[in-house]
Amino acid sequence: MAAGGWCGHRALRALRAASGSRWGRLAVPEPRAVGGSSRRLCAEAERGVSYEELKELKKSSVVHIDVRERWEVDRDGKIPASINIPLNELVEALQMNPTDFRELYNQKMPAKSDHVVFSCFAGSRSKQALNFATSLGFSRVQHYPGGFEEWAKREHPEKK
Repeated sequence: MAAGGWCGHRALRALRAASGSRWGRLAVPEPRAVGGSSRRLCAEAERGVSYEELKELKKSSVVHIDVRERWEVDRDGKIPASINIPLNELVEALQMNPTDFRELYNQKMPAKSDHVVFSCFAGSRSKQALNFATSLGFSRVQHYPGGFEEWAKREHPEKK
């Protein structure tokens, strides 16, 4: 396979798998169709933030999206000021009408130019989310590999 092809292939396969949802099926662009190569997707996927960096970013206007399942957030709590959008809803959510997004998630929809950080429990799903967002044209995306697991060891999670 061509250099960088494996990561791009995995991202594309994950995008296609996640594109189905209870609200209907949305078209998911090919990664190359949004101006990036699979090599660029792999490079983007490696952009992680540390606990300390996330804590600093949260003092600014960063959009923090937690891609864990709702039952995980209900059971364990969440990192303060994060928006819970389960990974299987993310592709559709990031393409929604902003009014529908606000109604469903009680937050302003992030713009493609906004700084967005994804998190999950331990970093795997947040890395997938980063690839999804990059494929959709989001340009300032990162993920928190330590996830909720690391955060909860250092701080008390926010409970519902």
